[in-house]
Amino acid sequence: MDHVQSLHHDDVSRVKQLISLTKPGIIFGNVVTLCGGYFLEADGLFSWLSFLSVLFGMAFVIACGCVLNNYIDRDIDKLMSRTQKRPSACGLISLKFALSYAFILGVLGFLFLYIGTNLLTMLVAAIGLFTYVVAYTLWFKRSSTFGTIVGAISGAVPPVIGYTAVVNQFNEVAVVLFLILFCWQMPHFFAIAIYRKGDYKAANIPVLPLKRSMRYTKMNMMVFIVLYVAATLALSAVANTHLLYLASALIMGLVWLILGVQGFYTEDTVKWARKVFIYSIINITILSIMMMV
Repeated sequence: MDHVQSLHHDDVSRVKQLISLTKPGIIFGNVVTLCGGYFLEADGLFSWLSFLSVLFGMAFVIACGCVLNNYIDRDIDKLMSRTQKRPSACGLISLKFALSYAFILGVLGFLFLYIGTNLLTMLVAAIGLFTYVVAYTLWFKRSSTFGTIVGAISGAVPPVIGYTAVVNQFNEVAVVLFLILFCWQMPHFFAIAIYRKGDYKAANIPVLPLKRSMRYTKMNMMVFIVLYVAATLALSAVANTHLLYLASALIMGLVWLILGVQGFYTEDTVKWARKVFIYSIINITILSIMMMV
């Protein structure tokens, strides 16, 4: 009986490891913004086939990128407290397994996109995956403060994919959706870099708070918050958004601007950065929901 329970426990543990390698939190966050882009123009064009295809397709593609990211970053993950317990950091994942697992996830993802969406959507997804794995993980993340910018490019792809899955064109709406998520990610990532500064220093990752002053980092955060607010409001000028969206974007944008300004006067920068991080998630989640209205 004990042997059976032990086997069951090992199986559950392996399943948890497989799931954790795909970074479910990142997948969920990207799916939320994807839905925002999809339902923005889905009125009269909604199709369960295209919706479920882009939903599962993008989830699998993101999972593929996250598995590769986990394996590539296994050396630096060992050095950071928040990542040192990942299966890859603990040496439990081989190169052969990581590549096989990522390949299967990637094939499933692009198969879903091929069946239910269009070639443009597949192309945008492929660009996002390449940017995340090759440009960000393999290159810029370890070598330059511009890694944050490169990472933000791949992170801005999901709402664009949701949108192109419906309309099959890359127009001004797609550009604004990209800019919204791109500008949102910069203060979001900078906030993480501030309150996780010790981890990034231990792993020798060149994030802005380590390479430049804290004030310079906060100034950059403010610039991108302003650009983010401008982009969220611009969406109402190019897309068929509801008045609730515009009101929400304006109010939440003003709150974030006020929170950003407070950073220049606070004595506890770490606590402030955590507030910015949490608020950024609340902000983009509500904004995505308002896009769906």
